[in-house]
Amino acid sequence: MFGFYKTTVGKKIVVASTGVVLFLFVLGHMAGNLKAFMGFNAASGRYKLDEYGEFLRTMGHEVMGNYTALWIVRVVLLLCLLLHLITIVQLQYQKQRARPIGYAKREYDCATYAARSMFLGGLLLLIFIVYHLLHLTTGTLHFRGFEEGAVYSNVVTAFNQPLIVAGYLVAMLILSMHLFHGVWSMFQTLGLDTPQRNKLLRTIAAAASVIIGLGFASVPIAVASGFLNLGQG
Repeated sequence: MFGFYKTTVGKKIVVASTGVVLFLFVLGHMAGNLKAFMGFNAASGRYKLDEYGEFLRTMGHEVMGNYTALWIVRVVLLLCLLLHLITIVQLQYQKQRARPIGYAKREYDCATYAARSMFLGGLLLLIFIVYHLLHLTTGTLHFRGFEEGAVYSNVVTAFNQPLIVAGYLVAMLILSMHLFHGVWSMFQTLGLDTPQRNKLLRTIAAAASVIIGLGFASVPIAVASGFLNLGQG
């Protein structure tokens, strides 16, 4: 197993496999965020987004108690993220060793901007993930009256700050570019690409990256524009 991982092919498969897990998480996370648009549940006296947050905290509580299942998911995602990043760094290092002397003139006829910025974009996304967790998960960097469990309120108060909205939108642009190249590369690594299917697969990669990017961006934009506010109950 470890011997296979040491090969370039093995590393690429690990990057693709962990990428699938991370992609599914990002897709699910985006869908969960969109519950902010479902408004207030008069029957329960809570926002739908708050109910979703409670579901995540209490899922599996009958067997494992509150937060246990959520922490299992978090640990799995963290391991996938670390393995994904470490393997990408190793592949980058191998690539540089194989070509120690740079080309006098770089040619990018077949490379998109997203592909060229993949490595840097990944590092920027890692920084953003750390900030995002400290901002809206732990509340450490919230600075606007963070309240545990009040997900909707925390989101609205956070995105009433233009600089934070701008930062999130830039991060979502980087995420979209990263996803486009990542999903396309995943298709190639897993052997799904063929001359007949390449156009369709690239379209799928582009559509997925745009939909997810816009889905995440829609919440801060809606708050900043006043469409989402704390008076909707």
